[in-house]
Amino acid sequence: MDTDALRELTFTDSKDQLRFITCGSVDDGKSTLIGRFLHDSKAIYEDQLQALARDSVKHGTTGDDIDFALLVDGLEAEREQGITIDVAYRFFTTPRRSFMVADTPGHEQYTRNMATGASNAQLAVILIDARKSVLVQTKRHSYICSLLGIRHVVVALNKMDLVDYRKEVFDRIVDDYVDFASNLGFTSIAAIPISARYGDNIIRLSRNTDWFHGPCLLDYLENIDIQSETAGLPFRFPVQWVNRPNLDFRGYAGTVVSGSIAVGDEIVIPASGRNSRVKQIVTYDGDLVRAEAGDAVTITLTDEIDIGRGDIIAKPTERPEVADQFAAHLIWMDQEPMVPGRSYALRIGTQSIASGSITAMKYRIDVNTGAHVAARTLSLNEIGFCNIATVQPAAFDAYEANRRTGSFIVIDRDTNRTVGAGMIAFPLRRAANIAWQPLSLGKKERAALKHQRPCIIWFTGFSGAGKSTIANLVDQKLFAMSYHTMLLDGDNLRHGLNRDLGFTESDRVENIRRVGEVAKLMADSGLLVICSFISPYKAERDMVRDLVDDGEFIEVFVDTPIGECVRRDPKGLYAKAKSGTIRNFTGIDAPYEAPSAPEIHLTTLNQQPERLADTVLNCLATRGIIVPANRTEN
Repeated sequence: MDTDALRELTFTDSKDQLRFITCGSVDDGKSTLIGRFLHDSKAIYEDQLQALARDSVKHGTTGDDIDFALLVDGLEAEREQGITIDVAYRFFTTPRRSFMVADTPGHEQYTRNMATGASNAQLAVILIDARKSVLVQTKRHSYICSLLGIRHVVVALNKMDLVDYRKEVFDRIVDDYVDFASNLGFTSIAAIPISARYGDNIIRLSRNTDWFHGPCLLDYLENIDIQSETAGLPFRFPVQWVNRPNLDFRGYAGTVVSGSIAVGDEIVIPASGRNSRVKQIVTYDGDLVRAEAGDAVTITLTDEIDIGRGDIIAKPTERPEVADQFAAHLIWMDQEPMVPGRSYALRIGTQSIASGSITAMKYRIDVNTGAHVAARTLSLNEIGFCNIATVQPAAFDAYEANRRTGSFIVIDRDTNRTVGAGMIAFPLRRAANIAWQPLSLGKKERAALKHQRPCIIWFTGFSGAGKSTIANLVDQKLFAMSYHTMLLDGDNLRHGLNRDLGFTESDRVENIRRVGEVAKLMADSGLLVICSFISPYKAERDMVRDLVDDGEFIEVFVDTPIGECVRRDPKGLYAKAKSGTIRNFTGIDAPYEAPSAPEIHLTTLNQQPERLADTVLNCLATRGIIVPANRTEN
């Protein structure tokens, strides 16, 4: 490499980087702006320019002119529809600064992608079409930027050429936006009139807006003072991998997300409270004396302590919070609404949490007004504030204090889809301060006294399938064999414990959650707990399964076709559901998710309940739950 090229590369690497996003509503010109930016700043090569000219003929929307949006709208679907679907990242540099820009989609359907792009940005360029003013999606994106910790905003009022560059249009729309955004906590809001298509006020000031005396967009982005979000923050090192190549080396690999650490510094694992000191900081290029934010390193310690993937290494004087409940803002990103009480998987940094649930919806946020609206759930692209509980304590910071350790995603446990993204506000300390009270007697001792293995036998199926009939027979037969049992039936519990619940999806989830906790307590006392519930959702049945040890949950699918259940209609409920008297009735206007791999599968057509009950007992005996030969009948 020649000397000049090496000098230029070194100079580029030494410059600070600004990470920003472009966002706003559909067709506000985000991709065109970035394309124009890259072209006018000489950040694209000649062959790219030639390819752009060819693509403009085929896919362009600007007549005979080059369509600069095609530089970043790379997906074929995006070019055909003229919208951005995915997040497109571009890197470029100027003599003053290097940049990473994320072009995010404006269409409401792809708000989740916009949130992804915003999560790592320091500044947002929010485009507004001068012909349309401030739209709902503009407000939604601004609110998400605020929630995700972006504190600097540029309002780029685009397509000024289509309103004859009129100052009064610019002033009116900017006033409307500033009035809306005044409570979003932005540190700075700069407004610049532009035409992305023709390059007005992007690289240099335009004579078409001689009334505008502010900087052009490039000057503003080159000179805005944005301190690193990790500067001065406490040391945080999420462990990504335990490196154990041989018996003599154990290191913890990851990236320092904030703060710094040096050899000899004392550290703590917040989740366990165990302490040690840094022995070595290893990298591919050799050992370091100190590691700072952004460094990918492997840390070794002077002591052998239990650390795994997902743990956070911190300093004893700068510990993160550790709690199993916290309050958070939540952006819902799935077509299926959020269901309070349902078990979802969570991921906080590198920590994977197998099960967590939204325990309370505090309010939904109206993105138009910022008002807090009473709500029980969140639908696609809605934002709310809620309480979340996890099955195990997690280490985290408030998002406002540290974006890297205060954010999380919500994952559907069945499909593995990311369905939500959240920003932690604070731990719920009262819940976090509640510890398990140790007991002298446990499930093992209580079950031994009854000479049986405890378990939950869970009957599920449509109303009228025969669940209660078969469950009742199983209960009688086990009782006759001197087993200690308890039968929980859905209708009976709705007269007492669950009398306050209706039949909406969220109420059904809460119904099963309560039943599951009661059944677990009974199993802990050594009982065979027989449960008969429609329990239409797989997630809730799996949630109950997760409450007990392996082999202690036996799912019995009472498989009766819906047509036969309607024909039987023992309680007249299907007739009422079809007439509209009863709403949210499983099999009619509410779904049923049949078990895919139940421990026991009963098909009831042309079968007698007595014989099906015996089938259940035989399966229990095969699994070692009961031992009929060793029991004496009453």
